[in-house]
Amino acid sequence: MEAFTILGDPVRRRILEHLCVQDLSSGEVVSSVGEEFGISQPAISQHLKVLRENNFANVRVDGARRIYSLEPSGLQDVDQWLAPFRRFWEPKLEALAKEVERGRKLGKQN
Repeated sequence: MEAFTILGDPVRRRILEHLCVQDLSSGEVVSSVGEEFGISQPAISQHLKVLRENNFANVRVDGARRIYSLEPSGLQDVDQWLAPFRRFWEPKLEALAKEVERGRKLGKQN
């Protein structure tokens, strides 16, 4: 399955947003994402399976719980696709970083 097809689903995007912050048990994913979207545990399990099978998430067993974590390698296709567009924002981010550093230096002088 193509990365953009996987990321095109708002439920899977939300799951990844949560996993970007911290590892979660499947029950925690169901509690947060399932309630937000009004979908069942089996539906969340299917989304987690798609994320696992396409290298967007990892799972480890912790007793009776399954703990999910973000697998960044699934985002490589997205990163490669974005590469030609970076020229539009990277110079602005570099300029911002310089201004922040300049502000830090001025703050230390005072």
